[in-house]
Amino acid sequence: MDEGERNRQLTVPESPPTSRRGFLVAGGLVLLAAFFVLGYLAAFLLTPYHGRSSVAEIEVRRGDTFSAVARELADKGVVSHPRLFVFWTRLHGLDTRVHRGLYRFEGAASPRSVLDGLVRGRTVVHKVTIPEGFTVRQIGRLLERKGLATPERFAAAVSEPAVLASLGTGSMEGYLFPTTYFFRALATEEEIVKTMFTEFKDTFTAEMEVRARQLGLTRHQLVTLASIIEKEGGPLDEMPIVSAVFHNRLKRGMRLQSDPTVIYGLEDFNGDLTREDLRTPGPYNTYRINGLPTGPIANPGLAAMKAALFPADVGYLYFVSRNDGSHYFSESLREHNSAVRKYQKNRRAGFTERP
Repeated sequence: MDEGERNRQLTVPESPPTSRRGFLVAGGLVLLAAFFVLGYLAAFLLTPYHGRSSVAEIEVRRGDTFSAVARELADKGVVSHPRLFVFWTRLHGLDTRVHRGLYRFEGAASPRSVLDGLVRGRTVVHKVTIPEGFTVRQIGRLLERKGLATPERFAAAVSEPAVLASLGTGSMEGYLFPTTYFFRALATEEEIVKTMFTEFKDTFTAEMEVRARQLGLTRHQLVTLASIIEKEGGPLDEMPIVSAVFHNRLKRGMRLQSDPTVIYGLEDFNGDLTREDLRTPGPYNTYRINGLPTGPIANPGLAAMKAALFPADVGYLYFVSRNDGSHYFSESLREHNSAVRKYQKNRRAGFTERP
């Protein structure tokens, strides 16, 4: 074989120019399509959707698939393309991180912001402020006005043995701490109770427990005393003095004779506390029993609990309302009865000693 023939055999033929152009064109079309898809996806994710004219509410329930959630979002006019919404969400592994609850969407929102709300659990919440001194019944009625519970369901939740056992208490009265809460719209009564009791436990510190023992009181007795101080009313700066009156009477073995305790023990109080009410025996009638009543008569705030823990260093044994929100305090029965005649005239006053 001569050298020219060998060169002809070893030479690789060049690709036709038309094949290279076709490959480049195909590659360019693929890139163009990719850019188009990514651009469309970006526009979909970032562009607010004006598919509704009013507020839309979506409830994500336990066990709902994300596809079902996306369909409901589309039906309510929150997103425009549910399948694309699901594709993008699953692509980033976020479809399993959606929190259950009630969501409210107002005005146009981009799919990205909608998903961000679902993943962060920005559910509808209700702001509820529980005033100091509210009873369980009053709290139940307040929650009903907020659309969170009915008094009946709430009463059942606070007396449910399983709930009480899990929280380590025998009664919820006194342990539903009064403050401002933000409850999910779909929160159960049990969840609400546990939240409020947890707030109490976080507020009633170990140092407060030690101080109660120094006074010879259990936590339950301390909370009971604080609830009485709370219900007696008056300015905050009078609370330690009211507390001192009760501490002084307890030390001397005198009955507390507190009207609010009697009222709490009445089944249907009509606003008029009668002498017959004061004579009727009961676990909350401190005109008839010695010492503290069987349990708290309301849910006291931190100020009342601190007053119960740190009474003023005074020797008062009596007090009477001045009818202006404040009290007149006395050390002797004679001075007290004189104050009763002055401030109450013909009205019956608390702590009036009787033969």
